[in-house]
Amino acid sequence: MSIPDEGPAVATTPPPGAETPVRRTLQSRLVLALAVGAALAALFWPRGDGGREIRPGGFLIDAAGRPQPLARELEPVTLLHFWATWCPPCITEIPSLVEYATTLRDGRVGLVLVAVDDDPERARTFLGTAEFPLLYDPDWDVAHRFGTRQLPETHIVVEGRVVDSFIGAADWRDPQVRARVQKWTATPPSAMP
Repeated sequence: MSIPDEGPAVATTPPPGAETPVRRTLQSRLVLALAVGAALAALFWPRGDGGREIRPGGFLIDAAGRPQPLARELEPVTLLHFWATWCPPCITEIPSLVEYATTLRDGRVGLVLVAVDDDPERARTFLGTAEFPLLYDPDWDVAHRFGTRQLPETHIVVEGRVVDSFIGAADWRDPQVRARVQKWTATPPSAMP
């Protein structure tokens, strides 16, 4: 039996550098990986100590039920505290925060309490005679502008910029916690970075 002549051998691999489905897939994946990497770097790259600008917009509700712009309540240095009466750590933290903020009252440092997703009457009753602005954020709108996703949270706001944050309940009697605040209150706002 003879084997028929099939002619010259046919190359089964493409020449070097030729486009193939596998090569196109690898190139597409590489481009996608680079794009995702660049996007993540832009999102999470450290931005320095200057703080983050408060995004404009967003109204809170005052005790009379009227919309209130947050900017109206900000001092040159403000402790902006998001909390709720339904939040056990908030209830534990508020007395020491109010006590500490009372020692800072010099017309340049303020405390603004923002009750999030809370009943206004219950919040007023809990605070009693505290002499600090109490505002309401019924739908987390302003809290989310600050990146707040859990309660309690306190932001140090200096001339409209968040320069430091306390996530979770802080012990406002702790010298290290107080030092973080005093870092910003000891410097005149115009000289801050």
